Amino acid sequence: MYGKTIRLKRVFPTPERRLFSVPLDHALSMGPIDGLEALAPLATDLQEGGADLLIVTKGAVRELAPVLRPSTLLGVHVSASTSLGPGSNHKRLVGTAAEAVGLGADLLSVQVNFGVPEEGDMLADLGTAVDQCRALGLPLLCMAYVKKPSGGTPDELRHAARAAADLGADIVKTSYPGSVEEFGRLCRTTPVPVLIGGGVRLDDESAFLELVQSSVRAGGAGICIGRNLFQRRPVEPLARRIATLLHGE
Repeated sequence: MYGKTIRLKRVFPTPERRLFSVPLDHALSMGPIDGLEALAPLATDLQEGGADLLIVTKGAVRELAPVLRPSTLLGVHVSASTSLGPGSNHKRLVGTAAEAVGLGADLLSVQVNFGVPEEGDMLADLGTAVDQCRALGLPLLCMAYVKKPSGGTPDELRHAARAAADLGADIVKTSYPGSVEEFGRLCRTTPVPVLIGGGVRLDDESAFLELVQSSVRAGGAGICIGRNLFQRRPVEPLARRIATLLHGE
Protein backbone atom coordinates (compact mmCIF):
# COMPACT_ATOMS: atom_id res chain seq x y z
CA MET A 1 0.00 0.00 0.00
CA TYR A 2 2.72 2.47 0.98
CA GLY A 3 4.73 1.75 -2.14
CA LYS A 4 1.88 2.80 -4.41
CA THR A 5 1.20 5.91 -2.33
CA ILE A 6 4.86 6.96 -2.52
CA ARG A 7 5.06 6.36 -6.27
CA LEU A 8 1.83 8.24 -6.98
CA LYS A 9 3.25 11.22 -5.07
CA ARG A 10 6.15 11.22 -7.52
CA VAL A 11 3.72 11.19 -10.43
CA PHE A 12 1.54 13.97 -8.95
CA PRO A 13 3.75 15.86 -6.49
CA THR A 14 1.29 18.76 -6.06
CA PRO A 15 -2.37 19.31 -7.03
CA GLU A 16 -1.38 22.25 -9.23
CA ARG A 17 1.25 20.43 -11.30
CA ARG A 18 -0.32 18.48 -14.16
CA LEU A 19 1.47 15.42 -15.51
CA PHE A 20 3.30 15.77 -18.82
CA SER A 21 3.53 12.19 -20.08
CA VAL A 22 4.47 10.97 -23.53
CA PRO A 23 3.67 7.45 -24.80
CA LEU A 24 6.39 6.14 -27.11
CA ASP A 25 5.04 2.62 -27.58
CA HIS A 26 3.63 3.10 -31.10
CA ALA A 27 6.40 1.25 -32.99
CA LEU A 28 5.17 -2.10 -31.69
CA SER A 29 1.69 -1.67 -33.10
CA MET A 30 2.36 0.62 -36.07
CA GLY A 31 6.01 0.12 -36.95
CA PRO A 32 8.80 2.76 -36.82
CA ILE A 33 6.50 5.62 -37.80
CA ASP A 34 7.58 9.18 -38.45
CA GLY A 35 9.20 10.56 -35.31
CA LEU A 36 9.99 7.16 -33.76
CA GLU A 37 12.82 6.10 -36.05
CA ALA A 38 15.28 6.47 -33.16
CA LEU A 39 14.08 6.55 -29.56
CA ALA A 40 17.06 7.89 -27.61
CA PRO A 41 17.41 11.28 -29.38
CA LEU A 42 13.67 11.85 -29.15
CA ALA A 43 13.66 11.01 -25.44
CA THR A 44 16.50 13.46 -24.87
CA ASP A 45 14.59 16.26 -26.62
CA LEU A 46 11.40 15.52 -24.68
CA GLN A 47 13.24 15.61 -21.38
CA GLU A 48 14.95 18.87 -22.34
CA GLY A 49 11.47 20.22 -23.05
CA GLY A 50 10.11 19.27 -19.64
CA ALA A 51 8.35 15.90 -20.04
CA ASP A 52 7.72 14.18 -16.70
CA LEU A 53 6.98 10.61 -17.80
CA LEU A 54 7.98 8.54 -20.82
CA ILE A 55 6.05 5.33 -21.56
CA VAL A 56 7.71 2.61 -23.62
CA THR A 57 7.44 -1.12 -24.26
CA LYS A 58 9.63 -3.37 -22.14
CA GLY A 59 12.10 -4.07 -24.96
CA ALA A 60 12.50 -0.35 -25.68
CA VAL A 61 13.79 0.28 -22.15
CA ARG A 62 17.21 -0.80 -23.44
CA GLU A 63 17.31 2.25 -25.72
CA LEU A 64 15.82 4.60 -23.16
CA ALA A 65 17.86 3.65 -20.10
CA PRO A 66 21.17 5.29 -21.19
CA VAL A 67 19.49 8.71 -21.65
CA LEU A 68 16.78 8.56 -18.96
CA ARG A 69 17.36 11.24 -16.34
CA PRO A 70 16.98 10.49 -12.61
CA SER A 71 14.08 12.95 -12.43
CA THR A 72 12.17 11.43 -15.38
CA LEU A 73 9.52 8.85 -14.60
CA LEU A 74 9.39 5.58 -16.54
CA GLY A 75 6.22 3.78 -17.60
CA VAL A 76 6.27 0.30 -19.11
CA HIS A 77 3.42 -0.55 -21.47
CA VAL A 78 2.49 -4.24 -21.52
CA SER A 79 -0.48 -4.38 -23.93
CA ALA A 80 0.29 -5.40 -27.50
CA SER A 81 -1.07 -6.05 -30.96
CA THR A 82 0.16 -5.08 -34.42
CA SER A 83 -1.42 -3.60 -37.51
CA LEU A 84 -0.06 -6.63 -39.40
CA GLY A 85 -2.63 -8.93 -37.87
CA PRO A 86 -6.41 -9.11 -38.40
CA GLY A 87 -7.25 -8.21 -34.79
CA SER A 88 -5.25 -5.05 -34.18
CA ASN A 89 -7.79 -3.76 -31.66
CA HIS A 90 -7.37 -6.85 -29.49
CA LYS A 91 -4.60 -5.93 -27.07
CA ARG A 92 -3.00 -8.77 -25.10
CA LEU A 93 -0.79 -8.69 -22.02
CA VAL A 94 2.83 -9.35 -23.00
CA GLY A 95 4.48 -8.49 -19.70
CA THR A 96 3.94 -8.38 -15.96
CA ALA A 97 4.18 -5.84 -13.18
CA ALA A 98 7.16 -7.73 -11.78
CA GLU A 99 9.00 -7.35 -15.10
CA ALA A 100 8.22 -3.65 -15.12
CA VAL A 101 9.57 -3.20 -11.59
CA GLY A 102 12.71 -5.09 -12.62
CA LEU A 103 13.15 -2.62 -15.49
CA GLY A 104 12.89 0.35 -13.13
CA ALA A 105 9.31 1.38 -13.89
CA ASP A 106 7.41 3.95 -11.85
CA LEU A 107 4.11 2.70 -13.26
CA LEU A 108 2.60 0.00 -15.46
CA SER A 109 0.55 0.86 -18.54
CA VAL A 110 -2.26 -1.31 -19.93
CA GLN A 111 -4.68 -0.62 -22.80
CA VAL A 112 -8.34 -1.57 -23.07
CA ASN A 113 -10.27 -0.99 -26.29
CA PHE A 114 -13.95 -0.76 -25.46
CA GLY A 115 -16.71 -1.53 -27.94
CA VAL A 116 -14.95 -4.37 -29.79
CA PRO A 117 -15.76 -8.11 -29.58
CA GLU A 118 -12.60 -8.79 -27.53
CA GLU A 119 -13.43 -6.18 -24.88
CA GLY A 120 -14.05 -8.87 -22.25
CA ASP A 121 -10.60 -10.40 -22.77
CA MET A 122 -8.97 -7.00 -22.31
CA LEU A 123 -10.99 -6.30 -19.17
CA ALA A 124 -9.80 -9.62 -17.77
CA ASP A 125 -6.22 -8.68 -18.61
CA LEU A 126 -6.69 -5.33 -16.87
CA GLY A 127 -7.92 -7.15 -13.77
CA THR A 128 -4.85 -9.39 -13.83
CA ALA A 129 -2.52 -6.42 -14.17
CA VAL A 130 -4.30 -4.56 -11.35
CA ASP A 131 -3.80 -7.52 -9.02
CA GLN A 132 -0.10 -7.73 -9.92
CA CYS A 133 0.39 -4.01 -9.35
CA ARG A 134 -1.43 -4.06 -6.03
CA ALA A 135 0.88 -6.79 -4.75
CA LEU A 136 3.97 -4.79 -5.74
CA GLY A 137 2.80 -1.28 -4.84
CA LEU A 138 3.04 -0.16 -8.47
CA PRO A 139 0.55 2.37 -9.91
CA LEU A 140 -1.37 1.32 -13.02
CA LEU A 141 -2.32 3.55 -15.93
CA CYS A 142 -5.15 2.33 -18.14
CA MET A 143 -5.38 3.69 -21.67
CA ALA A 144 -9.14 3.44 -22.13
CA TYR A 145 -10.32 3.91 -25.71
CA VAL A 146 -13.71 3.47 -27.37
CA LYS A 147 -13.09 1.83 -30.75
CA LYS A 148 -16.15 2.83 -32.71
CA PRO A 149 -16.33 4.75 -36.02
CA SER A 150 -17.38 7.88 -34.13
CA GLY A 151 -14.47 7.56 -31.70
CA GLY A 152 -16.95 7.25 -28.88
CA THR A 153 -19.72 9.55 -27.72
CA PRO A 154 -19.21 11.54 -24.51
CA ASP A 155 -21.44 9.03 -22.69
CA GLU A 156 -19.36 6.12 -23.99
CA LEU A 157 -16.08 7.78 -23.05
CA ARG A 158 -17.35 8.46 -19.53
CA HIS A 159 -18.42 4.82 -19.27
CA ALA A 160 -15.02 3.54 -20.45
CA ALA A 161 -13.08 5.80 -18.08
CA ARG A 162 -15.26 4.87 -15.11
CA ALA A 163 -15.05 1.15 -15.94
CA ALA A 164 -11.24 1.32 -16.01
CA ALA A 165 -11.16 3.09 -12.66
CA ASP A 166 -13.70 0.72 -11.12
CA LEU A 167 -11.55 -2.25 -12.14
CA GLY A 168 -8.65 -0.74 -10.21
CA ALA A 169 -6.72 1.60 -12.51
CA ASP A 170 -4.98 4.38 -10.56
CA ILE A 171 -4.82 6.73 -13.57
CA VAL A 172 -6.96 6.72 -16.71
CA LYS A 173 -6.05 8.06 -20.14
CA THR A 174 -8.88 8.60 -22.58
CA SER A 175 -9.91 10.56 -25.65
CA TYR A 176 -11.12 14.15 -25.54
CA PRO A 177 -14.96 14.13 -25.69
CA GLY A 178 -15.19 17.27 -27.79
CA SER A 179 -15.71 20.13 -25.35
CA VAL A 180 -14.46 21.54 -22.06
CA GLU A 181 -17.88 20.88 -20.51
CA GLU A 182 -17.96 17.21 -21.48
CA PHE A 183 -14.37 16.61 -20.42
CA GLY A 184 -15.07 18.28 -17.09
CA ARG A 185 -18.04 15.97 -16.62
CA LEU A 186 -15.87 12.96 -17.48
CA CYS A 187 -13.25 14.03 -14.91
CA ARG A 188 -15.91 14.50 -12.23
CA THR A 189 -17.39 11.03 -12.79
CA THR A 190 -14.01 9.24 -12.85
CA PRO A 191 -12.69 8.77 -9.30
CA VAL A 192 -8.99 8.75 -10.31
CA PRO A 193 -6.80 11.26 -12.19
CA VAL A 194 -7.66 11.54 -15.90
CA LEU A 195 -5.11 12.21 -18.64
CA ILE A 196 -6.13 13.36 -22.08
CA GLY A 197 -4.84 11.52 -25.14
CA GLY A 198 -4.02 13.22 -28.41
CA GLY A 199 -5.27 10.64 -30.87
CA VAL A 200 -4.65 11.21 -34.57
CA ARG A 201 -2.22 14.03 -35.32
CA LEU A 202 -3.79 17.47 -35.68
CA ASP A 203 -2.34 19.55 -38.51
CA ASP A 204 -2.92 22.82 -36.66
CA GLU A 205 -0.42 23.22 -33.82
CA SER A 206 -2.48 25.97 -32.19
CA ALA A 207 -5.49 23.62 -32.11
CA PHE A 208 -3.33 21.03 -30.38
CA LEU A 209 -2.18 23.52 -27.73
CA GLU A 210 -5.77 24.62 -27.20
CA LEU A 211 -6.68 20.97 -26.57
CA VAL A 212 -4.03 20.79 -23.86
CA GLN A 213 -5.18 24.08 -22.32
CA SER A 214 -8.84 23.05 -22.41
CA SER A 215 -8.10 19.79 -20.63
CA VAL A 216 -6.37 21.71 -17.84
CA ARG A 217 -9.29 24.14 -17.49
CA ALA A 218 -11.72 21.23 -17.29
CA GLY A 219 -9.90 19.61 -14.39
CA GLY A 220 -7.75 17.04 -16.17
CA ALA A 221 -4.68 15.71 -14.38
CA GLY A 222 -2.41 16.17 -17.41
CA ILE A 223 -1.74 14.70 -20.81
CA CYS A 224 -0.56 11.43 -22.29
CA ILE A 225 0.05 12.50 -25.88
CA GLY A 226 2.42 11.00 -28.45
CA ARG A 227 2.02 11.63 -32.18
CA ASN A 228 0.68 15.17 -31.81
CA LEU A 229 3.96 15.98 -30.10
CA PHE A 230 6.77 13.82 -31.44
CA GLN A 231 5.69 14.07 -35.09
CA ARG A 232 6.32 17.82 -35.05
CA ARG A 233 9.77 19.25 -35.71
CA PRO A 234 11.54 20.47 -33.74
CA VAL A 235 10.12 18.65 -30.72
CA GLU A 236 11.83 20.46 -27.87
CA PRO A 237 10.36 23.99 -28.29
CA LEU A 238 6.81 22.64 -28.47
CA ALA A 239 7.46 20.43 -25.44
CA ARG A 240 8.58 23.52 -23.53
CA ARG A 241 5.32 25.30 -24.34
CA ILE A 242 3.33 22.29 -23.19
CA ALA A 243 5.35 22.05 -19.98
CA THR A 244 4.56 25.70 -19.23
CA LEU A 245 0.83 25.03 -19.67
CA LEU A 246 0.91 21.95 -17.46
CA HIS A 247 3.39 22.96 -14.80
CA GLY A 248 2.38 26.61 -14.53
CA GLU A 249 5.98 27.76 -14.62
